[in-house]
Formats: sequence, structure tokens, C-alpha cells
Amino acid sequence: MEEIYSVQSLSIYRQVTSKNWLAALIPAISAGFPSPAADFIDLEIDLQKEIVKNPASTFYGRVKGTSMSDVHIDDGDILVIDKSLPCKDNCIAVCFLNGEFLVKRVRYDEGGCWLVAESDQYAPIWVAADTEFLVWGIVVSVIKFF
Repeated sequence: MEEIYSVQSLSIYRQVTSKNWLAALIPAISAGFPSPAADFIDLEIDLQKEIVKNPASTFYGRVKGTSMSDVHIDDGDILVIDKSLPCKDNCIAVCFLNGEFLVKRVRYDEGGCWLVAESDQYAPIWVAADTEFLVWGIVVSVIKFF
């Protein structure tokens, strides 16, 4: 992936179209007893089609920080960001505020909006109507590594 933006809290990458996303699919994975689905392990899944709905407007961002940890968006995770989707109240979005990319929950209020962290360690940020602010894209998925 080619890095196109990088600031303190988030790096943004251009979405890459490639056939290398094909992988074997196990249709159902049991967290308890063994599953009879293991007989179908040779099916294929195209992760690109599963994750990316709008290729021309999809970007990836690597999270730096812990402000969204209560919704399981953690340091090092990769966000799948769709710039073509509208920002609705209470959605999780990548925003550009004062020269910095932030991932926060957007809550609209009379005269502006709040950017709300999902951790008690961070205070909400008030964005007045006259503030230089942009909802850059909507987070549609999180890719995690263990």
C-alpha cells in the first residue's frame, strides 16, 4: 500500500486493487466443538470484495493511539475508510481537524458537532460551525492483528 498522508495519530493509505486477496474460506468456525464445515475448507473468498464496497473511494488508515479502544479500535489496527459515504449522527469517522487526522465518533449538536473518543481517558472535542473541520471518510471496517 502506498502511504499518502501521515500525521501523529493516523497514517492513510491508498486502496490497492490486486488479485492477491484470494484466500481459502472456512464457511463457519466453531468456538466450541469441531465443526463439520472443515470438509469445505477449499472454497475461496475474495477479501477485496468482502471488505471494499466502493474501490474508487476506499482508503486504509493505521491507527496510532488508544482513544477508541472501548469500541475495539486499537493502536496498530487498520481502518477501512470509505470517502463516498455520508456522515450520519453517531457514526465513526476519520476527521481532519486543525491539520490532524483523528478517528472519533461524530455526534451532531445545534451549532456544530462533538468528536467523541471511546475511552474515558479522552475528553470530547467540540467543533463549532466556524471551525476548520472536515469529515474525511467513514470507518466501515477494522482489520485487527493479534
